[in-house]
Amino acid sequence: MNTHLKLVSNMMAIVTVFCFSSLSVSAETMEYSENTTAVINSGIEKTVVKVDEESFSCIREMTPVRHFYIDNLLGDIDSTLAAANNPKGEVYPTGSVVQLVPTEVMVKRESGTSPATGDWEFFELTVDESGSTIAKRGFVDVMNRFDGNCFSCHAPARETWDFICESGHGCDPIPIDHKMTGALQRSDPRCGEAVPEDGDWMALFKLKAMVSIGLTKKWFEELF
Repeated sequence: MNTHLKLVSNMMAIVTVFCFSSLSVSAETMEYSENTTAVINSGIEKTVVKVDEESFSCIREMTPVRHFYIDNLLGDIDSTLAAANNPKGEVYPTGSVVQLVPTEVMVKRESGTSPATGDWEFFELTVDESGSTIAKRGFVDVMNRFDGNCFSCHAPARETWDFICESGHGCDPIPIDHKMTGALQRSDPRCGEAVPEDGDWMALFKLKAMVSIGLTKKWFEELF
């Protein structure tokens, strides 16, 4: 592994910058098929989004929208793209995937799964050349490694923007810029070789320094 890839792997292992109580689904019968599950419960059949580690791969293989990426696990990418591009805001369709950096992602589950989060499930991933590992997943109680609650971060954008945080959507700003998030996207180890732009490695270096300072501050606060 070259120096750049080692730096990226270390970054992915410690950086979680985009904030994203599990609710179980009771069913009498379940049959798995691709990314969906047919659930028959009291005579009512509905489609449930199946999400596992195979659901997540190279972020750059998703569809870019401004500074983030989208997908749809049920194949309805056109509806997800329409929601993302609606200037007035729109509820995202079931199966939608929204991702800013390789290590965090949110997935729109089936209607009624989690009314509090607008049916979004939040995931924290560990990523490397071999793929993705789900480190955390859930709805209202998922905390990132800096003790930030993902649901709380996205809640201000609930009404108009279906919990999607962008500039002007009401969410508190995150302490990194688009150059840093872009550098992380372009160096996603699941994609193979990085495709850096000018300034990317400096952006990653600055981001690593910010994370180290943040972790040191947190350690002192816990110690004293």
